[in-house]
Amino acid sequence: MEIYKNVEIVDLCLYLKKENILVIGDVHIGYEEALNKRGFMIPRYNYDLLIKKLKEILKQVKPKTIVLMGDLKHEFGSISNQEWRVTLNFLDFLTEKHKVILIKGNHDNILEPILKKRNLEVQDYYKINNFYFCHGHKIPEDNNIKDSKVIIIGHEHPSITFKKRPDEKFKCFLKGKYKNKVLLVLPSFHFISEGSDITIQSPLSPLIKSYKDFEIYVSEDKQILYFGNLKNIASL
Repeated sequence: MEIYKNVEIVDLCLYLKKENILVIGDVHIGYEEALNKRGFMIPRYNYDLLIKKLKEILKQVKPKTIVLMGDLKHEFGSISNQEWRVTLNFLDFLTEKHKVILIKGNHDNILEPILKKRNLEVQDYYKINNFYFCHGHKIPEDNNIKDSKVIIIGHEHPSITFKKRPDEKFKCFLKGKYKNKVLLVLPSFHFISEGSDITIQSPLSPLIKSYKDFEIYVSEDKQILYFGNLKNIASL
């Protein structure tokens, strides 16, 4: 399903057809170890699911470039054992056949030591044609955003619940506006939690004042379901 002209939702990712770019939201490698340290004894299954899901997506589309939208790793001020090992494995998987663009997120304060092992760099934003990519945790200050028509961000981890199914939460994409530009928001690309419920929580990104006028695209069981504006689905 297209969320914007020549921009297709593919499972939990966006695919820019003309640019041949696959866009992946917040991965948060190392989240399980961080939870383990806090006393939550969950198994470390996320990476296996991540690779399985990504392989399925890469069978559907054949991107030349992959853009990682920030928060590649989870810990703010350190690099855990899981982050060292799994992040390198993940980057090796991606760079084997693709050019990789790394956007810096608010969790990526100490990402560079890992990237140096693979001669990669992280950047605050990426622009190609009319598309501007940034993590979304702060207002962009560079001039490249001015002549862009579409801003793509992560950071929000959007998900949604419905009154008739209050115990279930679904990852979703958002489409709205930032000033005179289209704003597209990706769900997280990890499987430990569904994310932040936009029906009850306030936006995290300063680019979003309110979710109420944003259009909702739910990704569930390899289907993309369009629900219109958030303010119009309160009764569902």
